[in-house]
Amino acid sequence: SLFIQNSYYMENFKQTNLDDNILKAISEMGFETPTSVQAKTIPHLLNTDTDLIATAQTGTGKTASFTLPMIDILSSGRAGARMPRSLILTPTRELATQIAENFEIYGKYNKLTMALLIGGVSMDEQTKKLDRGVDVLIATPGRLIDILRNCPSVGLEQLEVLVLDEAVRLGTAGRRRGR
Repeated sequence: SLFIQNSYYMENFKQTNLDDNILKAISEMGFETPTSVQAKTIPHLLNTDTDLIATAQTGTGKTASFTLPMIDILSSGRAGARMPRSLILTPTRELATQIAENFEIYGKYNKLTMALLIGGVSMDEQTKKLDRGVDVLIATPGRLIDILRNCPSVGLEQLEVLVLDEAVRLGTAGRRRGR
């Protein structure tokens, strides 16, 4: 279920008022019509400054519903060194990797930078990328905590966009049963 109401129906992505570079990437993927979750969330995120909670079945385009407006919002301006403007927190490496792939596909014509912070990958390589400055962090909780503890110059003070993907799973990640 979705906790917003839109008073209009969008027949295609052009009606979302997304940046032309994003629309070009969407078109190249062969997508013309937004899914229900995209039709409701994208205009809301682009036209309001309020929080949003959205739930939808797997395979309905939730990742694009937050990735597309995030790219649009962040494409004006640049991040300061080591100061990301967006954080997408997700419970697993697999989900984080999938989101990073979506970001690369839809943001390929925008000049935004991204760091994928997940375990199982060299933390040194990830911090080198952060040293160059990034616009978007896509992270799992454990690796984000490791980075923040070990790299005190990396901060989240300039975040403009925060996405908690799979928020229910984030709240239970790492907990043992019976505790």
